[in-house]
Amino acid sequence: MYYALALFVVTYVLMLVFSKYRPYIALASAVIFVASGMLPLDKIWGSIDINVLLMIAGTMGIVALFIESKMPALLADIIMEKVPNVMWAAVIMSLFAGVISAFVDNVATVLMIAPVALEICKKIKTNPVPFIIAIAVSSNLQGAATLVGDTTAIMLGSALDMSFIDFFWYKGRPGMFFVVELGALISAIIIAFIFRKEKSPIPKAETRTKVTDYVPTALLLGTVVLLIGASFIPGKPDFTNGLICCVLMVIGIVYNFIRKRQLSAIVGPLKEIDFQTLGLLLGLFLMIGGISEQGVIDAIANLLAQVGGGNVFVLYTVIVWGSVLISAFIDNIPYVATMIPVIKGIAGSLGIDPTVLYFGLLSGATLGGNCTPIGASANITGIGILRKEGYTVKNSDFFKIGIPFTLAAIIPAYIYLWFVFGI
Repeated sequence: MYYALALFVVTYVLMLVFSKYRPYIALASAVIFVASGMLPLDKIWGSIDINVLLMIAGTMGIVALFIESKMPALLADIIMEKVPNVMWAAVIMSLFAGVISAFVDNVATVLMIAPVALEICKKIKTNPVPFIIAIAVSSNLQGAATLVGDTTAIMLGSALDMSFIDFFWYKGRPGMFFVVELGALISAIIIAFIFRKEKSPIPKAETRTKVTDYVPTALLLGTVVLLIGASFIPGKPDFTNGLICCVLMVIGIVYNFIRKRQLSAIVGPLKEIDFQTLGLLLGLFLMIGGISEQGVIDAIANLLAQVGGGNVFVLYTVIVWGSVLISAFIDNIPYVATMIPVIKGIAGSLGIDPTVLYFGLLSGATLGGNCTPIGASANITGIGILRKEGYTVKNSDFFKIGIPFTLAAIIPAYIYLWFVFGI
């Protein structure tokens, strides 16, 4: 157990220090787990959550076609026509990014919305840094609202066998969607306060962006509809959701090829799939399988149970705020992947319903990434876009928006979840 724990800790430290090489570090560690026998060969397949990998790959391919269709830009044009000034532009853009992020990967959302925000800022000659930061943190928040909104939500949904509807209504009570929207409402007020002095009028676009291909939009909507429909099928295979996403992606790519008659029509969407993220997840699944086989997960669960003294509220509080702190510095994907089996172990040892602990984990880990520039992939993506445009983002620039935004979202979520699922 100690060798497995040591390897796991070293892997985490290396991923933190050498963030550019995280997928390779995770995969190398996974190979060591297998080669050393800490993860037996017959346990490899069972350690991999193929449904998660297929869902992420398929959704990313569909999103690539969706972006190419220019539908997000058209939607942004329509919204901007209704915005009176810069302050409301910041609020609406962040809310708009949040709505899209509830159904689309956070990084893809930032990539879709940021160019629109940059163009607006150029026209009104204002600093785009706070705009992009607001879009990034809002995308992170709304990613936990639905089953398909973020990798962490997908992972939790898969672990609990949750349907799309379960994120709205779970065990006869309002689910994570309403937790997130409560935080989004209060966070929008924070964004409005931060931009309260920006009252310059927004110039209207001379013409709206033209969308000539509505098929990618139909595919994205079809993905959501089919995922909802599949959630009502009893006894469905574990990889059903992933299969739906991948089949619709293939349909979109075939359609794209027929339409363009070029090899790039196939290669382009496939190149937009983040294989590094998939590799990172694959490595993490195998690593976690290894430490689970060696009893590390059970040991951590027992330790946390002792810290909580058997008190569910104390455990819940430790998990929520500990997740916020840890995810501020460490990617929430490996953290959530590690904690899901830990919480399962705690609930088993105490004989309690783990729902409030799971939801506390998801909310804390999702929102904690908004505290720092490196806490979430969407933040890193937004800062990279700004860097290409010649803007430097200071830590203080991010903290002024990220920390108030996080507190405004996590505090009501912490209270809400306890009173709805904890009591």
